[in-house]
Amino acid sequence: MPDDLLQARTEAFPREPAGAPDAVAPDSTAVGERMTPKAWWTLAISSVAVFMVTLDNLVVTTAIPVIRGDLHASLSGLQWTVNAYTLTFAVLLLTGAALGDRFGRRRLLAIGIAIFTVASAGAALAPSIVALDVARAAQGVGGAIVMPLTLTVLSAAVPAGRRGVALGIWGGISGLAVAFGPLVGGAVVSGLSWHWIFWLNVPIGLLLVPLILLRLDETRGPVSRFDLLGLGLASAGLVGVVWGLVRANEVGWTSPQIVGAFVVGGALLVSFVAWELRTEHPMLPMRFFANRTFALANIASLLMFFGMFGAIFFISQFFQVVQGLSPFQSGLRILPWTAMPMLVAPIAGAVSDRIGGHRLMGAGLALQAIGLAWIAAVSTPTTPYAEFIGPFALSGLGMALFFAPVANVILSSVRPQEEGQASGANNAIRELGGVFGVAVLAAVFAAKGGYGSGQQFVDGMNPAVMIGAVLVAVGAIAAFTIKRSPQPEHLAVATEVGYVTACACASCWCAPPGDTADTKDHDVGAVKVPVLAGVS
Repeated sequence: MPDDLLQARTEAFPREPAGAPDAVAPDSTAVGERMTPKAWWTLAISSVAVFMVTLDNLVVTTAIPVIRGDLHASLSGLQWTVNAYTLTFAVLLLTGAALGDRFGRRRLLAIGIAIFTVASAGAALAPSIVALDVARAAQGVGGAIVMPLTLTVLSAAVPAGRRGVALGIWGGISGLAVAFGPLVGGAVVSGLSWHWIFWLNVPIGLLLVPLILLRLDETRGPVSRFDLLGLGLASAGLVGVVWGLVRANEVGWTSPQIVGAFVVGGALLVSFVAWELRTEHPMLPMRFFANRTFALANIASLLMFFGMFGAIFFISQFFQVVQGLSPFQSGLRILPWTAMPMLVAPIAGAVSDRIGGHRLMGAGLALQAIGLAWIAAVSTPTTPYAEFIGPFALSGLGMALFFAPVANVILSSVRPQEEGQASGANNAIRELGGVFGVAVLAAVFAAKGGYGSGQQFVDGMNPAVMIGAVLVAVGAIAAFTIKRSPQPEHLAVATEVGYVTACACASCWCAPPGDTADTKDHDVGAVKVPVLAGVS
């Protein structure tokens, strides 16, 4: 879930407009092209921080059945266990790096880790599902601050000639967290208890905060205005709509509170769009969506995460609730799906420039749709695991083909100085896709089935997963309709970056620009593009 994350793109290889203040980057971290002890400390601290935050995106999925029994949680409460984190993370991700630019990246990173750590302790001590959901929302606030700042502090500390390798390590570690999140969560729940998936963050956070303050240098970026009104409108509108989706099956779709939530939430989101169109410093520039490539790629991203997160929410429960397996056994069985991108994404990234990023994205979405439909077709209370290996591997292959080129396709559709906003917007949209995927597919599940028996669970899960498959297929159509214009001159990235890595849902990937939009606002120039593909 965690896998976004690209708020810091413009700080990684600064290309600031004339008159903008230079970021403060102490010379002590870079001596020639050597990695100094300060740079190694920065890499280690950033990697541990991003692993902790990214792991919590999916680590809770295999604990959901145990949490449900222990806290007597309803389906809506379980949804908020996932969505409270993802929703706050998605909305605040757009401002995380900007806060660091203004108040100091080291300071904000320490604050973000502290918030995440305190919230983790609150989640571990939660006496009820409501308390757990509130703590998860607070975790999302901390995660939204930490995730982009780990990249900015790292890119500021590492010499330019070593930056690609350092970012590759950072991306690989965040990818490992996504791939092994369900497995780690299952192992901890089986060996200890569900509380420990949160307690494990506490000693790590307590160690990281002083290390950040003692070992990292303070850096800042160009200061820009905050779009506080836009942030408030987007947050309130999204919470209203998601709350309505989560509660609708319990109180009725036509009840006044649900209709009111949809109306108010929708009105706030319309107001957000109107405000973004008129303000001089928008959080999300609406003109980006006039670009065909940007709009279609983000539609594809939203639908990909819609189907993937919504399906994993139920499939991780299926093996425990229906087939009686332990949380660890459940996480182990999902591994062919979540770990496949680790193997395939580097290869896909290497060939995306020749094949076309939009084609790889479309193929990946198509494979993911087929995999989800296959899962829905074969799932019964007694289906042997061997019948799931094929669709899991196919879905994982689809994830890899999608994640490798998507960020490059999106970044190539905007001006270089706008890449930070564009990548941040894409990460937020992907996360929101996961939020709506869990909410909508859970509504389908509640309408068609329930937790009464194994068969009743399958009766609800299968149509929900099938709807996810259909929407992912729509995303594939959107990706295939992206136009590919002639490739610009390739960048000499290979001479400065030792290797290319792209893995799982949140990866760092250095490569030449991929697809470009057939539009006047495209101007990639000769910028080297470190991008994060996918998350969560």
